[in-house]
Amino acid sequence: MIKVEGLTKRYARHVAVDHISFEVAKGQIVGFLGPNGAGKTTTMRMLTCFMPSTEGTAEVAGFDVAKQPMEVKRRIGYLPETPPLYPEMEVGEYLDFVARIKNIPKAGRQARINEVMERCAVADVRNRETGKLSKGYKQRVGLAQAIIHNPDVLILDEPTSGLDPHQIMETRELIRGLAGDHTIILSTHILPEVEQICERVVIIAKGKLVATDTVANLTTNLRGAETIQIQVLGADEASIRERLDRIAGIQKVEAAADGRFTIEAEKEKRVRPEIAKAVIGSGWELNELHGVSMSLEDIFLELTSGKDPASETPKTEAA
Repeated sequence: MIKVEGLTKRYARHVAVDHISFEVAKGQIVGFLGPNGAGKTTTMRMLTCFMPSTEGTAEVAGFDVAKQPMEVKRRIGYLPETPPLYPEMEVGEYLDFVARIKNIPKAGRQARINEVMERCAVADVRNRETGKLSKGYKQRVGLAQAIIHNPDVLILDEPTSGLDPHQIMETRELIRGLAGDHTIILSTHILPEVEQICERVVIIAKGKLVATDTVANLTTNLRGAETIQIQVLGADEASIRERLDRIAGIQKVEAAADGRFTIEAEKEKRVRPEIAKAVIGSGWELNELHGVSMSLEDIFLELTSGKDPASETPKTEAA
């Protein structure tokens, strides 16, 4: 649905986006992440045909953003961080205005307006001026205008910025509900939001792509090993450690309090059944056995803090 190859944007001596390449499949929600100044907004502006690239190509729904910008714009819904509302217009009036601009046929226009108002939960404020709405309602009206023409692709820039916890939860549920019908690129600084909503992430730093993959795969690639946590009761620490060290595939065992151990296993080695078998076979009590994943925050910091992305090989999902 979205294909980016070698996309670059230069401003005199400054390179804002430097030969990034990634793809987004139809119906996916992808988190687009990076520190401030990484090039996220510039990339989104190129994808939405707001500005031209210096080099490289990008296709949206099969159309080239440089050669066929009008076709691309017809297939994109865009919600910038500040929703593009006219404060003196009522919600229904504003959405009718947007529907006309986006060439929704008159015969089905009102039905479509009613549909998106219901879907975005703004039908109860249809007769209120947008300038008098709360931040949460403004955000939902902005999302309604982005989807009113039923676009193939939605590009959302900080869609929950400034919302209270209840509004954030509602907006996340709404975005999740749009997946499948729309391909979504979500740019946000709220990393737990990406973990809850997105199937994959694209991370850039200093204008360069540093990762594009699922969070689970990035964890495995960065650690190079599976991390497992167990709690064993019924024996002293030294006996438990000695028994675990004998299991093939275990690289490291670290003890913590209350009989808990953190174990690092070789990549692609299935050691959990052997751990359970060893503990139970020794007559001990196995209270806990589960994998430990890196958080997206850990991954983000690992990939973007203090490293030159030019020296990094982008971590991508295997074909």
